[in-house]
Amino acid sequence: MNSTEAGEAWAGRTRAQWHLFLLALQFLTRLPVPRDLPWSPEAQARAGRYYPAVGLVVGGIGAGVLALGAQVWPLPLAVLLSLAATLIATGALHEDGLADAADGLMGGATRARALEIMRDSRIGTYGTVALGMALAIKVAALTALPLDAACVGLIVAQALGRGAAVAVIATTGYARVGDAAASKFPAPVVNRRDGMVALVTLLAVLLAAGAALGMAALVGLGVAALLGLTFHRIYVAKLGGYTGDCLGGIQQLVEIGFYLGLAAWL
Repeated sequence: MNSTEAGEAWAGRTRAQWHLFLLALQFLTRLPVPRDLPWSPEAQARAGRYYPAVGLVVGGIGAGVLALGAQVWPLPLAVLLSLAATLIATGALHEDGLADAADGLMGGATRARALEIMRDSRIGTYGTVALGMALAIKVAALTALPLDAACVGLIVAQALGRGAAVAVIATTGYARVGDAAASKFPAPVVNRRDGMVALVTLLAVLLAAGAALGMAALVGLGVAALLGLTFHRIYVAKLGGYTGDCLGGIQQLVEIGFYLGLAAWL
């Protein structure tokens, strides 16, 4: 292979990875991406490797709005505007998952009933309370932090939460397999190589967080892991696996856990 062919091959691989990142961005956010992206179920599955990177983008948007807003308004208002920016960017995708998961897990007496509730697009009492508490805790925790720590925390927590979702997909069975609705809600897939790419991204993010936040980053990671693993145990015991709503829920709880850990230490 000559240098020209090698350059073309490298450009092709780079373009393919960029397309996978854009597919991940398209799936997890409402940010504009090209409409003519090459798509297939396999490509969409492989895009999971870039979910933590999408979290960096969303967190960067939130941190940017927070940093700029704090120059004009009091910190609580800047935090609210930052949260609004991330909700707009993602279309409240993960918050919706948390609410549906809360409704199903708390309101369904049986596995079948819980899955049925989680398919319902309407929000119930448990979902309303869970969503309201999640948003309130985010605002309170971020407001309690110094501005620079809150900005860094936003970026890290968004990546960490989406990395947790990738870990669940890679290690846990899909709850809807075998159900009548399985064809409508197919199981996501993350292979080992894609999982390693996501893991490397997360490790780089955590190393940067450790350099910026010191021990607070480790405490945040510990609280995030505690909340995420507890929620994971609850829905696996109830459903026998995960659903898309559970992925949204674990993203939210890991994100919140990181903020809580930072606030506890700092």
